[in-house]
Amino acid sequence: PDKALADGDIQLNAYQHVPFMENFNKQNGSKLVAIGKTILMPMGLYSNSVHSAADVPEGAIVAIPNDPTNGGRGLALLAKAGLITLKDGVGFKATVADITSNPKNLQIQELEAAQLPRSLDDVVVAAIPMNYVQSAGLNVEKQGFFLEPKDEPLAVMILAVRDQDKDNETYKKIADIYKSDAIKQFINDTFKGSITSAN
Repeated sequence: PDKALADGDIQLNAYQHVPFMENFNKQNGSKLVAIGKTILMPMGLYSNSVHSAADVPEGAIVAIPNDPTNGGRGLALLAKAGLITLKDGVGFKATVADITSNPKNLQIQELEAAQLPRSLDDVVVAAIPMNYVQSAGLNVEKQGFFLEPKDEPLAVMILAVRDQDKDNETYKKIADIYKSDAIKQFINDTFKGSITSAN
């Protein structure tokens, strides 16, 4: 969708977070910009056997996505939950090599993100992006115990346009529609709290 947007084949897209868009811009010399927020899709820690970070046992197998962005994001989430410590400043670019302390001796397994929901019978905890939580039909309230905060840049999906179109009045109206009560209600009714409005 970013290539189609940069090439002018489409006028807007709504599927990514700002760091993803900025990475695309850097790699392709494009000038895509965000003109509004759409939905929140936080990554979370999920389990069939524990319900809090404190309950995670010694030596537990913990699965994270194996792609660079989401893998680092999963590690950052484990660090926020107090399960590991990462080198200062690595943020969501973290790799397993950046773990500086692992008091519970967790065994980190890197799996294809789409496989993570199915891994819950074999691992104690999995850090799963929300789109895979959705498609697998996991229950956020029952199986999720630690979610990214609402201001986490990787959780906030945005409406993107080409830089030259950022002041287009019609596109601004579309951005405003995402802020409307009707759309917020639709998101709540449809996704039952797993995906929420970013506005």
